[in-house]
Amino acid sequence: MAKPFFWNNTKRYYDLKSYWRNRFGCRVRKLPIDAGFTCPNRDGRVAEGGCVYCDGRGSELRQAGDLPPVGEQIRRGKAFYRRSGGGKGDKFVAYFQTFTNTYAPPEQLRGLYDAALAEEDVIGLSIGTRPDCVPDETLALIRSYAGRCDVWLEFGLQSIHDRTLAAINRGHDAAAFLDAVGRTGGAPVQICSHIIVGLPGESREEMMETARTIAGLPVQGIKIHSLLALRGTALGERYEKGELTLMSREEYVATVCDILEILPPGMVIQRLTAEGYREIFLGPQWAKNKLAVLNAIDRELEARASWQGKWYDTPAKSRSSLEFGTAS
Repeated sequence: MAKPFFWNNTKRYYDLKSYWRNRFGCRVRKLPIDAGFTCPNRDGRVAEGGCVYCDGRGSELRQAGDLPPVGEQIRRGKAFYRRSGGGKGDKFVAYFQTFTNTYAPPEQLRGLYDAALAEEDVIGLSIGTRPDCVPDETLALIRSYAGRCDVWLEFGLQSIHDRTLAAINRGHDAAAFLDAVGRTGGAPVQICSHIIVGLPGESREEMMETARTIAGLPVQGIKIHSLLALRGTALGERYEKGELTLMSREEYVATVCDILEILPPGMVIQRLTAEGYREIFLGPQWAKNKLAVLNAIDRELEARASWQGKWYDTPAKSRSSLEFGTAS
């Protein structure tokens, strides 16, 4: 099996930068937006308090005071990148990131999404949400944008196991995720699924089962997050009391590589680790250095002579005969 030509990179996985280069032929930047949403897992519609790992503060913009309009947030983001060396040919994706960005009536959502796309050089939308917050009328709205720009719908799943979802207070079950993917899949909207590696009580095999489930669905992208303990969260409180042990970097890197090996080669790897606010960060300490984690993943894949999709849909008895970069 050869490294797929469309990866167009030096990585052993299909990263987001390569996807955008293939799609648009230029460098693309993702601009995070806080549009003022809350979450049904916080406002009482589903539950209160949110997920056990979420501190509930939202973006730094929200913490600073009144939120600027969507267009102003995009203009500020573009100016930041261009001050730091971004070229005039760069394009941008508006990333509705904070909390649940489909948690409003469709006409309100339309106004926010339209405001983002009205800005110069914005060529896509990426909308972060929950699988229990995409009614059919909202999906119809999001599909209406897909004919004229790149559209991603990002579903927070975290785990395919209902026991885990209940333990972390997600407020939905795995069936809600499968339903949302089923109703979205096959449309021009692309799906990115978020998972967390190292959730309390999960075995390695259970983490792999989550990955295998996603690998078999019409999901075009994935974000893999490390579990973080943050001050002010239920998870952080357990960590401070010594009731919770977090993964070592070595365990995390090995598990991420195991997951990459079973994902489809064409699935876009949008994230491979997580970051948290430094002022409330408790652990694990290794997660503070994102670049070191990414470099460790690269080294582990190289040491294994492995890559994304090496074992995707490959019988176990045939695996030992495969090597990176050789024809099948």
